[in-house]
Parts: sequence; structure tokens; C-alpha cells
Amino acid sequence: MPRRISEVMPGTKAVILSPSATVHAAAVAMKERRQCVVLVMTADRLDGLFTEQDIVRRIVAERRDPETVTLAEVMTAHPDTIAPGDLALKGLQMMEDGCYRHLPVVQNGRVIGLISRIDFLGEDKTELEAERHCWETLG
Repeated sequence: MPRRISEVMPGTKAVILSPSATVHAAAVAMKERRQCVVLVMTADRLDGLFTEQDIVRRIVAERRDPETVTLAEVMTAHPDTIAPGDLALKGLQMMEDGCYRHLPVVQNGRVIGLISRIDFLGEDKTELEAERHCWETLG
């Protein structure tokens, strides 16, 4: 039976910060919680995602000051989301197609978790490859 997103979601709590938080504050929180992504939220609304890759590409590479740059300035706004009842394969495909590693899980407009590519088993990845090969052959 195909797995659902709710079965893939890890039990760890995601790091949540406001859009006004600095990049430095995000980096400290990520280090302390051993996470590589921050959910940027205002109250219960998801505003964006901020990742370690954003620190490298949008801060360090551009010589910006992490003490003064806010997450609102450098986050990925309005990220894709997925529902907990959706197929796990759909989530993996979204991440592969969109070239990103993290996907917020949203139910009834509220963020309830976060999945990453590393949350998927090898068999999920094998199934996605087989499905893609089938469509390429038919196409």
C-alpha cells in the first residue's frame, strides 16, 4: 500500500521564526536544534522557508551582514506545501521537480510539520524513478 506524507513526517519539531528575525538568529537556532531549515511564520501563517543554502547563496556569497539582514529579505516566500494525506511519492516528486529539499506539511491552512528528502526511504526513490521511466517510455 502506498505510503502517505503523514507516515514520512518525522516527529521532530521544526524551527520557527518570524520574518523580522535576523539571519544570524536563524543560524543560531538552526545550530542549536540541529536543523537545516527554518519555517518563517507570522502567527499561524507560513510566510516562507529559510535554509542553509540561503545562508551560503544569499548572505555569504553576496557579502551581506547576517546581523542586520532579516529573514523576510532572503527567505523563499510562498513555498509549495503538501497535505498529510497526500501520497509520499507526490511529495518526493514535488521536491525533485522543484529542485528543493524541504516541503512544509499543511492541514486546514496550518503547518503541522516539515518533510525533507532524507525522510524518504530508498524504495520511495526507486518507485519514483520507475514511474518516471515508464512515462518517458510512453511519451
